[in-house]
This record gives sequence, C-alpha cells and structure tokens, in this order.
Amino acid sequence: MTGQTANPATPPRPTRRGWPLWEVFVRARRGLAHQHVGSLHAPDAALALQNARDTYTRRGEGVSIWVVPSSAIVASSPDEKDPFFDPSIDKAYRHPTFYDIPEGVEHL
Repeated sequence: MTGQTANPATPPRPTRRGWPLWEVFVRARRGLAHQHVGSLHAPDAALALQNARDTYTRRGEGVSIWVVPSSAIVASSPDEKDPFFDPSIDKAYRHPTFYDIPEGVEHL
C-alpha cells in the first residue's frame, strides 16, 4: 500500500454484519474520472482498498482506486428532484448563449 489511511476522526460505522460497507470507485486510465464500480464490506480502509483491488481490477483495468465509507456519502433524493434543482433553472446567465465570442477565438 502507499501509506494512505482513512481519517481517524470519522471511522466508518460497523453494520449488522460487523464490518462497515465501503463504496468503490475505479479510474480506468489517467485523465478519466473515477467511476463507481460496486461495494464491499471490510473492517478498515487499508483492507477495503486491498479487497477492492482484488475484486474490481483483476485484469489490470484501473490506475487508481478510491474506497469511501458508505456512511460518509450524502446524496440528494430522486423524489426531491424538482424542489432541489428548480433554483438553477431560472439562472439562464449560466448558459453560454448570452456571451459573444470575440473574433479570432476558436471554439469547439
């Protein structure tokens, strides 16, 4: 291992099975984003990282792995989509249609 450790101030909580649940993210190649590939149970971050490597990158698919305690993830609810995302709909200035592109500037 590379000496990476979990934050001791926020240890993952054990589940009914005894070991906490970890979410696994793998980056396939440099320059790409990490993608969620699955979950696993492990007693600590170091073993979660080793188990994630053994389970999700058996054929050398990844260059980087993240393991995150499931209890540390905060997510919005799909049922609350409208009230959660509505405030951004009325902010049309966030779209590039209101800006002029100066001459000589190439755009994709």
